[in-house]
Amino acid sequence: MMKLLQSLERRSQPFLMLAGSGFLIGVGLVDYATGFELFFSVFYLLGIGLATWFVGRRYGLFLSVLSVAVWITGDYAAGAHYSSPIIPIWNSAIFLTSYFIVVWLLSSLRSLHKDLEDRVRQRTQALTQQMAERERLEREILEISEREQRRIGRDLHDGLCQHLTGTALAGQVLRERLQARSAPEAADAGNIIRLVEDGITMARDLARGAYQADMAAEGLMAALAELSANTAKWSKTVCVFERDAPVFVHDATTAMHLYRIAQEAVSNAIRHGKARRIGVRLSERDGRVTLTVEDDGAGLPEGWQKSQGLGARIMAHRAAMIGADFIMDLNPTGGTFVKCSLPVPPPSGDTAPGKHEI
Repeated sequence: MMKLLQSLERRSQPFLMLAGSGFLIGVGLVDYATGFELFFSVFYLLGIGLATWFVGRRYGLFLSVLSVAVWITGDYAAGAHYSSPIIPIWNSAIFLTSYFIVVWLLSSLRSLHKDLEDRVRQRTQALTQQMAERERLEREILEISEREQRRIGRDLHDGLCQHLTGTALAGQVLRERLQARSAPEAADAGNIIRLVEDGITMARDLARGAYQADMAAEGLMAALAELSANTAKWSKTVCVFERDAPVFVHDATTAMHLYRIAQEAVSNAIRHGKARRIGVRLSERDGRVTLTVEDDGAGLPEGWQKSQGLGARIMAHRAAMIGADFIMDLNPTGGTFVKCSLPVPPPSGDTAPGKHEI
């Protein structure tokens, strides 16, 4: 029945008007053939209702009048006799009034239905526009965040690192002068120089972490390996990067988001999970690239799904932006498990913005 109604919805009005007239003629012929003692008013009403719903109120009223005329004519032709001429007039008026009421009710209901459909359509369009605008703003916010991280990385490298390098050179000159005088403070100057050099190394590593701009096809593997090495170097956590075979991500934007997801997951494992070991893995199988980050830390707090932190929401949003499936859950062996999987992205022709050697 629903398929029939949907099919009628797609028909043109001339076709529906012709079909309504044909239906009326068919009911009239059956009414005439069965005699005047059987009422077929319900079958006339069915055609009137369909005509009103699919064509309109005016055609429904027209078909109501025509139905009463066909009914009365058929009864007379079938041999109906009335004791008074008022009886068929009264019956016609009763049936016509009933048909008119049905036409009015159905046309009002149809008008409300159309109004509701229009409102739903407008609301859906407005929501679609709002969602598109929200996605645009979220992308812009992430792009601003990336630009700020790159700026901080450049400032660390070009500003702080250079300043510390100059400080180390000045310390070297001071140590040489103290050594020339055989002053015992020369050893202290050497210690200061080593501390400054350690600061230079730390600042450069921070700059690389904040500014991973070189995301060519093989750049993601190198960036994840460096992330793991720096994490193991500057924390008390063993961080290992693993891959079965070379995994090439040709799209620079996708590679950047995957790197940031891994960076956030590693940071969470150290800061919140107090992990002792972190495993970062990049693999490609069955046309999908998969990034996983596992740790043996404290895991996720109870009820974390309802109150996800900002980092988890950002990772999920980054995954959604590149069309990836994102999972963050408790690791069966303890700790936290983060997985991001997506189809192998085709080359986009884009390059990472603002390449800068660090």
